Amino acid sequence: MSGKHSMRANGDNQSADGAGSAGHVVIESPSKADGAALWRIARDSKKLDLNSSYAYVLWCLDFADTSVVARVDGKTVGFVIGYRRPAVADAALVWQVAVDDSQRGRGLAGKMLDALFARLADEGVRYLDTTITPDNEASIRLFESFAKRWEATLERSPLLAADDFPDTHEREDLFHIGPLKRA
Repeated sequence: MSGKHSMRANGDNQSADGAGSAGHVVIESPSKADGAALWRIARDSKKLDLNSSYAYVLWCLDFADTSVVARVDGKTVGFVIGYRRPAVADAALVWQVAVDDSQRGRGLAGKMLDALFARLADEGVRYLDTTITPDNEASIRLFESFAKRWEATLERSPLLAADDFPDTHEREDLFHIGPLKRA
C-alpha cells in the first residue's frame, strides 16, 4: 500500500453532533482501527447489505488505497469502500457508500467520492463502476451527480438479475461513469 492519503473537505464545518462549526471534515484512507466504525455505520444505515465485522476490518487493511473514511473531530462518520477491477485495469468499483445519521444531508458522500477518485485518477483510473438496485433513488442521485461534476458519461446496464442471488435480492444495475478527467 502506498501510505495514508488525506484531505480536508472545504465548506463543511459541522461537528459530529451537528452542533455548529466546532469540527472539520477530514477525508483519508482507512486504517485497521476503522473497521468497527465502518461496520457500525453500515449496520445503522439499514440500507446496505451488512457484511461481517471481519470483512470491514480486512477491507480497511487490504483495500485502504481504494477506499476513504470521513472524520469529524476524529470520529469516523462516513466511508466509501472500493477496489480496482482486476479485469478492467482503468476502472475502480465502488462497493459501498455510507454516512452516519449525524452527517446526512451535508454532501459528505459526494465529497468522499470526489476525494477518492481525484486520487485514483492520478493513478490511472478513468472509470468509476458501481452497482445499484433500481429502488435506491438516493444512490442513483449520488452517482448521477458525481458524473455531472466530473463531466463524464454515465451508462447504466443490467448486471446481476434477482435470480443470480441465493437469497431475496433485487437486481443490480451497473453504473459505468467516465472517462474521468482530473480538474
